[in-house]
Amino acid sequence: MLKADPGAVADWLAGELAARGMPLGLVAAGRGADALAVMGWQGALHHNEWMVPMAAVVRSWEDRFGARVVGVGFNTLELSVAAPPADHEHALHVAAEHWAFCPDNVVQGPGDLQGYAAQITGRHAWSFWWD
Repeated sequence: MLKADPGAVADWLAGELAARGMPLGLVAAGRGADALAVMGWQGALHHNEWMVPMAAVVRSWEDRFGARVVGVGFNTLELSVAAPPADHEHALHVAAEHWAFCPDNVVQGPGDLQGYAAQITGRHAWSFWWD
């Protein structure tokens, strides 16, 4: 069950990113996750050279969490999240997905899944970056 309107949360995050100077653009794609493949984004190249499986994971998050692709950088990805995990146990499962998707978030962040789960519980923005 969504906790917020995905479009409204995406608009909020786009405003936050624009205020920080991140350029925003549009991609002709039916869904945000598809935009990653359509534009040929290779931001996770050092972690995974295949973009289509990465887009499939983001597509799953679109369906399950109301996630929307809001920002894409050279090696970064910004998602708005309408229905983030609300309790630690659920967040721990999602943290494991994030670790498989982008290990740097966990390893170079809090260092373990427990700490990372605490960071994403109830959070309406997920940021990913790859070295």
